[in-house]
Amino acid sequence: MLSRTAADLYWMSRYLERAENMARMLDVSHSLSLMPQGGRGDGLEELAMPLLITGTLDAYLERHGELDAERILHFFALDADNPASLYSCLRAARVNAHAVRGRITADMWENINATWLEMRSIAAQAPADFNASGFCEWVKERSHLFRGATEGTIMRANAYHFIRLGTFIERADNTLRLLDARHQLMGDELPSDASARAYFQWSALLRALTAYEAHAALYRGSPKVAQVAELLLLRGDVPRSLRSCIAALSQILAEIPGTNGRAAQRMAAELDARLRFTGIEEVLDEGLKAWIHDYILLVRQLGNAIHSAYLEAV
Repeated sequence: MLSRTAADLYWMSRYLERAENMARMLDVSHSLSLMPQGGRGDGLEELAMPLLITGTLDAYLERHGELDAERILHFFALDADNPASLYSCLRAARVNAHAVRGRITADMWENINATWLEMRSIAAQAPADFNASGFCEWVKERSHLFRGATEGTIMRANAYHFIRLGTFIERADNTLRLLDARHQLMGDELPSDASARAYFQWSALLRALTAYEAHAALYRGSPKVAQVAELLLLRGDVPRSLRSCIAALSQILAEIPGTNGRAAQRMAAELDARLRFTGIEEVLDEGLKAWIHDYILLVRQLGNAIHSAYLEAV
């Protein structure tokens, strides 16, 4: 497969996954911002969370000057000039899909094209008609439909492998960054696991990563820091956990023929083994913040290795 085609497939799926992840993040931040803040402000701290996670706080402040709830929502939902917005992600995914129209199935193309056309229609609506929660649910639903079309219609060949590579590298990075952001918001000295704020913060994170039901099935009582970290980092049976994503990446890379990807294959296999044999006690002893930051860097390095092996023109 040509590196350009592989890159278009890879980034198509990365942008779609990024849009879904951003929708989850924005939905949770919006919901928490509407709750009583207990003297901690007017909810803007919560709405500013996506700005901090995506590194777009300076860009937002340069354009808008101050934090404002409606402006933040528009900035991340419909702003065509913000490369991290849902609008921009879906636009980029559609551009990449159009470039590889002959390598994806008709069902996949029709789904992503219809999503983009509907997004443009939503963006043209009056601001008063915009419903943040409903919009985020729509984005997640469209992502699920595309993933279902992909799993159900495309051949299990290289195109399928590169689509999945993009999905899981983006998902791994997102899980780490969301956990890191919530941990930073709670502070180094975390409040009692039984406090109301801790309950809502950790529950919101679990819901954002579709792991709330998994937590309820595996642990008793309210979410606790160690439990949430173990679930989202080290459980191989949780779809959006770091370990699950790295295991999938290792398997996918092993299935791509040729010798160009040996460095990426080795890196993914080593990360998979490290996570497989790491306990949550080791993570907490090292410090959750430091451990997460180390793995954000490692996931980035793995993404760079994949890019060098398969996506660069030679």
